[in-house]
Amino acid sequence: MLWQPITAPPGLRPPQPITVRAQSIPARHYFPEHSHTWHQLVYAISGVLTVYTEAESFVITPDQAVWLPTGVVHRVGSLLGAAFRSLWIADEAGAKLPKVPTLFMMSPLLQALIVEATELEGKPEGDGYPDRVAALILDQLVRVQPLRSALPWPRNAPLTVLCEALYLDPADDRSPEEWGVALNISPRTLARRFNTEVGMSLRSWKRRLRLFRSIELLGGGLGVTQVAMELGYGSTSAFVYAFRIEMGISPQAYTRRHVMASASP
Repeated sequence: MLWQPITAPPGLRPPQPITVRAQSIPARHYFPEHSHTWHQLVYAISGVLTVYTEAESFVITPDQAVWLPTGVVHRVGSLLGAAFRSLWIADEAGAKLPKVPTLFMMSPLLQALIVEATELEGKPEGDGYPDRVAALILDQLVRVQPLRSALPWPRNAPLTVLCEALYLDPADDRSPEEWGVALNISPRTLARRFNTEVGMSLRSWKRRLRLFRSIELLGGGLGVTQVAMELGYGSTSAFVYAFRIEMGISPQAYTRRHVMASASP
């Protein structure tokens, strides 16, 4: 199935100071490259988004968001579909926020505020409550902690074909030689292109993919054993060990913390 573009609705107005756009992105759909004369927060309450900028490309879970300053050329899509929430923030209102694209973790409070702002969008409120919610969102954005890295994503075929296949089936254990045959390129060319475009080896990327998908699946309610089987680990203990090495805690502890954080608002 080919990716399909999404056309933005006509008559969109600049934010004053914040506009929340709620939209469902079907599987394999995307907004073509564009930029704004205002800032944008790219976020999904469910599903995974693929975000492209001129500098880098990556995918994010509902625990993460991307800050795009005014004028940054970008493209946003979703491989499996997502409930998209886009915050447009007036240039002057975001003056204290980063001047470059920034990835960060979403706090439970910020998630709840975005849900509330979505409910208020377009409704008349005479007591100034929407303005106070907008002010709280801006206050929270100033306080977020940037993430050092996400799951990087290639821009061009055949690497996108490879990464999409592995994302859909992380247990796929085909070797570089087998992928080279499938993609009609030599293993050496595949390795060179992957390092150049993604910034790491295919082996390292697959390890990070497994971690990324494990966070996504644990957050979706799957048990530890189910996640280990879904990701192709030889045993539950192997998955627990790998998760602890990368995250510093066990998947069980991560799940408990995630549930507590989700309930805190």
